[in-house]
Amino acid sequence: MDMRFLMKQAQQVQAKLQEAQHKIRAEGTAGGEIVKVTLNGAKVLVGISISKEAIDPDDPSMLEDLIMAAYGDASIKVGEAMAEVTGGMTAGLNIPGFNF
Repeated sequence: MDMRFLMKQAQQVQAKLQEAQHKIRAEGTAGGEIVKVTLNGAKVLVGISISKEAIDPDDPSMLEDLIMAAYGDASIKVGEAMAEVTGGMTAGLNIPGFNF
């Protein structure tokens, strides 16, 4: 097995993965869409929208829960999108010990 060839393939996959992380956007919602968050492919928060209805000065924990739920929703969607991308990238690799 040619290690240089494998390293080159691995570098190409890494570059495509980083590009996908940059391009992918997933929106998660909570509370009937009164809270929305947008994550990139690396699960970094890149946007947030909070409706006035979500803000209750007497119950800040409700808003905290909504934000966490929206983040969780978006995180699942990012995971699914990244799985699609990485599944296609690694299909041609045949590295012993790794089941791609």
